[in-house]
Amino acid sequence: MKLLVINGPNLNFLGIREKSVYGTRDYQALLDMIRDKAKETNQEIQVFQSNHEGAIIDRIQEAYFDGTEGIIINPGAYTHYSYAIRDALASITVPKVEVHISDITAREEFRKVSVTAPVCDKQIYGMGLEGYLAAVDFLLGRE
Repeated sequence: MKLLVINGPNLNFLGIREKSVYGTRDYQALLDMIRDKAKETNQEIQVFQSNHEGAIIDRIQEAYFDGTEGIIINPGAYTHYSYAIRDALASITVPKVEVHISDITAREEFRKVSVTAPVCDKQIYGMGLEGYLAAVDFLLGRE
């Protein structure tokens, strides 16, 4: 299965930003975890990160043409207001999982609203970086 992980704004600053919320492991640790999961499950998993809304939309649209069979997305702050990313996700019929490292339901009020979750098949939050691995398992039907 060909999977795509999309990380939105500030995810590249893991281990630097708000360590009490997002932990001390850095972005490379996340990439290593995903790489190891790909090897363990014998799947192709590509990772894309951007701090720019349009680039994220472009990558979602590219997924339509490149054989991607499942998307894992952490839209970051775009989760709460990007109807453009929501619409791009809605355009792709492959299974999609929205992931958040922190428990967005236990944080600020604005973080409790996701405009992208309704067009995803599942939302995972509060599991730390391991939420990405749970998303892979879900897409592979292992959950």
